[in-house]
Amino acid sequence: MGLLARQDPVDSDHDLYGYVPTEWICILFVVLFSLSTAIQAVQAVYTRLWWIYPTICVAGILEIIGWSGRLWSSLNPVAINPYLMQIVTTIIAPTPLVAANFLVLGQLIRRLGQCYSRLSAKWYTIVFVCCDIVALVIQAVGGGAASGAVDNNKSPVPGGHIMLAGIAFQLASITVYMALAVEFILRYMYDRPLRAAERTDTGYALDRKMQLMMAGLALSSVCIYIRSVYRTIELAIGWTGYVIETQRYFDWLDGGMIVLAMFAVNIFHPGFLLGPGKTWNAQMSAQTVNRAEAQEKRGADMAPASSSAGNYST
Repeated sequence: MGLLARQDPVDSDHDLYGYVPTEWICILFVVLFSLSTAIQAVQAVYTRLWWIYPTICVAGILEIIGWSGRLWSSLNPVAINPYLMQIVTTIIAPTPLVAANFLVLGQLIRRLGQCYSRLSAKWYTIVFVCCDIVALVIQAVGGGAASGAVDNNKSPVPGGHIMLAGIAFQLASITVYMALAVEFILRYMYDRPLRAAERTDTGYALDRKMQLMMAGLALSSVCIYIRSVYRTIELAIGWTGYVIETQRYFDWLDGGMIVLAMFAVNIFHPGFLLGPGKTWNAQMSAQTVNRAEAQEKRGADMAPASSSAGNYST
């Protein structure tokens, strides 16, 4: 069905959304997501962080498609194709962005000390990226089922239940991820390693750039978490509930949160704050020194001085 001229708003009992998407809001989000995605693409080339393309850029492209569908619906609110387009893309779009956050936190753990984390940087990335992929598949299957049902004039509720399962699983994995991230940061700040024998000096410290990266990661994660809570509540209430039929909730708590999350990565970019791609996989073993042994050596070196000071005072 082609893009048609604007039609008069239809009764909410007969349209697809329960409202008519506002045109200027849809245009705004298309522009914002396009801008952020374009900047991400350039930043990825400049910093040689190629994983940004299948994660953040894919998320941005999916959001552009979804909001383009909503823009189409603002011009023709009874058209089925744009409605189906935005159902699938807006539900799965943030998932690749979540994977990017997992990768960044894994790098922070690798640099600040894996002894402070419950999982190694490698396993942290493997476990949570796999969870993200599972959530993506479930949401995509549910979105496809719901879209197919609507296209065939059937109830989208079964597909919605699958989507709900996927986003609830993603919400649970993000909750665990954020809890482990907070624990890691606190253990590092208060020097409370989980595995004292593995304490090493990696050559990195919690400098200003690292702190800014943590701030950006926290902002992005909180925005995605708020969006996940909203979508979980939305789908749990149902396709004809008050939440899903209230446009401002979707604009603020879905589109708004993901825009903030994407621009947070633009501003607090991992390539600028943690270094270009070649530093992400650089071997640190050559400059790694056991921190416990170093502290013991420093203590032994200080002992004679303390003894001399004691003798002098005597």
